[in-house]
Amino acid sequence: MEERLQKFIANKGICSRRKAEELILNGKVKVNGKIILELGTKIDIDKDIVEVNGEKVSNNIDKKIYVLLNKPIGYVTTTKDQFGRDTVLDLVKVKEKILPVGRLDMYTSGALILTNDGDFIYKVTHPKHEIEKTYNVTVRGKITEEDVEKLTNGVEIENYVSKEAKVKILKINDEKNLSRIEITIHEGKNREVRKMCEAIGKKVLALHRTKIGNINVKNLKLGEWRYLNQKEVKSLLDIK
Repeated sequence: MEERLQKFIANKGICSRRKAEELILNGKVKVNGKIILELGTKIDIDKDIVEVNGEKVSNNIDKKIYVLLNKPIGYVTTTKDQFGRDTVLDLVKVKEKILPVGRLDMYTSGALILTNDGDFIYKVTHPKHEIEKTYNVTVRGKITEEDVEKLTNGVEIENYVSKEAKVKILKINDEKNLSRIEITIHEGKNREVRKMCEAIGKKVLALHRTKIGNINVKNLKLGEWRYLNQKEVKSLLDIK
């Protein structure tokens, strides 16, 4: 059976498909002992021997699993950390080799999916599929309707303008000079929600992702995880 090399690597839980493409272009991937530099190269998954960074990729077919974690603050969203910090894999103990689907920064808590299904990672993280992510955000200062309108329509962040978002005010605490809002986006650029709030002059004090698509973590305590069921997986794969 033939399959594109980058897809094969991703499906074996080595890394995301986009990262696999980087590895190929950087000469880190061999097929039958030969370095492959061309994206889109097809291999026979039953016969060809693939090596990534000098290690043979096992062709064992693992059961595909999907895990929902309610990530606490203080954990990095990676499989290994060069600084020795705690990673999300320290919280999710399964025998399968799994990867985070997208990222949450170290100081953001909430919904994070991990899986060994490369196609699923590609689908959920690619911007063209516009899967919504919902956040509860606590900021310093009083959020006004004008602020909501700006966030909804898009604000200038560095060298781009954020796309339209869904925004609503959850609570305003005049005594503590704090506001809590809900923001739903579908881009997922690096630290986008924090930068959106900074663009309207509001400092983010706490950030928690409550939902990915329609899948929420309201019944999971921080640090807890569970398997997604097939209906939940399908709900994300069926989006566009």
